[in-house]
Amino acid sequence: MSIGFALLVSADPVTIQQLSLALRELSISSDVCQEVAGAARLLNRRKFDAVVVDLQLGEQCGPILDEVNLSPSNRTAVTFAISGSEVDAIAVFRRRTGFVFGRPLSSQSIRSTLKPAYGLILRERRRYFRCPISDPVIILRTNMPEVRCSSVNISEGGMAVSTLVPFDAGEDVEVQFTLPGYTLPILAESTICWLQTGHLGVRFKSLSRERKSELQEWLSQKLEEALPESVARQFQKAESSSPEILAD
Repeated sequence: MSIGFALLVSADPVTIQQLSLALRELSISSDVCQEVAGAARLLNRRKFDAVVVDLQLGEQCGPILDEVNLSPSNRTAVTFAISGSEVDAIAVFRRRTGFVFGRPLSSQSIRSTLKPAYGLILRERRRYFRCPISDPVIILRTNMPEVRCSSVNISEGGMAVSTLVPFDAGEDVEVQFTLPGYTLPILAESTICWLQTGHLGVRFKSLSRERKSELQEWLSQKLEEALPESVARQFQKAESSSPEILAD
């Protein structure tokens, strides 16, 4: 099972093999591109938790990182450079925050860079992670009876529910539910964002700070529970490490 997804942009077969193996050991799947056009297409179609760019690609690196920053779904991805020297890494990352793999690459050097970044990658994954859940949900509508239904899955931004009651796309509602293991219900101002037969999607517009924190904590726990044991141990080590972020 893949916990996260990375885009690896490099034309060097040895580098691709080394990075792909290291990412796979952390349950991160990688898509490989060797040039700007292919990377741009993937960034426009897919959501990635991490983007790794080989600075040996030269002038192509800037446009690729620009695509990351401009992508609505990928601008918060964790970014890495594979550098041949400290000078070119600083030049590319001067206006960005990221991690740098220094050459010559080795299994140990790759892991030492990935570990402090791993918590950030999982945090990015959690932002859109949809956790299956089947619990009671109450949908409150203005001047209409409440609708009792059941959740299908939930993320930080919303939930899918199962109901045969008709709704309108774009309709403003309030959604009330209680997370497993918690006693206080969550009440979220929401919007109906999609409709299918027997199901609908709800986008959360407003949550109290306390309830939002509870939801994030619960999703983080569920995501960690899905980690293979070997990866979970590395994640625990990563949490205790401080990211080494390149500064000007």
